[in-house]
Amino acid sequence: MAKKETKAERQARVIKVLEALDREYGRSYVCYLNHENPWQLLIAVILSAQCTDARVNMVTPDLFRKYDSPKKFAQADLKELEKDIHSLGFYHMKAKNIISCCQDLVEKYGGEVPRTMEELTSLAGVGRKTANVIRGNIYNEPSIVVDTHVKRISRKLGFAREEDPEKIEFELMKVLPKDHWILWNIQIITLGRSICVARNPKCCQCFLQTLCPSAQAQLSKKKEA
Repeated sequence: MAKKETKAERQARVIKVLEALDREYGRSYVCYLNHENPWQLLIAVILSAQCTDARVNMVTPDLFRKYDSPKKFAQADLKELEKDIHSLGFYHMKAKNIISCCQDLVEKYGGEVPRTMEELTSLAGVGRKTANVIRGNIYNEPSIVVDTHVKRISRKLGFAREEDPEKIEFELMKVLPKDHWILWNIQIITLGRSICVARNPKCCQCFLQTLCPSAQAQLSKKKEA
């Protein structure tokens, strides 16, 4: 039976993981959803639910030309907007949320995207994940975005145990230093798309393999096979 890791040992491993991620991917802030301003990013994140960033980026150029302000989205015809975003899936709810969200942006916030968690999550279609994307990328507020990559890989690394994204966010807030809260999502997305892919993780190629309990278990199984 493997020896249980102490809190101090885990914290030392956290630092080593962060140093390795920084060396491999750098510390630049990157947003994978194309946007030119805060409200465009807000809408792009709402559209990205259950959809890839690449697919959203294919739709938003024409969408943002047609609706070039929150006011235009607020006044949009629901059926027409549904057609405009049909290819992204869940278009009924997304269209409804975008219109409602932009109505609040116009009526309550003068067309500006608010910055507090409470204000952001009061908008239709905006949960903690979306709010943290805005807070981190637009306002540079230390925020942890828990998407599918972050959830899966944080659990593999032993930095989170919960299943619920909000609970994982709070777990990671206790584990990660604040200067890596925004970076964690950026770096882990890159890792998850290239090496630690969901269906067939390339543990033998991963630069974190000696620091990852899941990788160690997988490599041990291969040796025994």
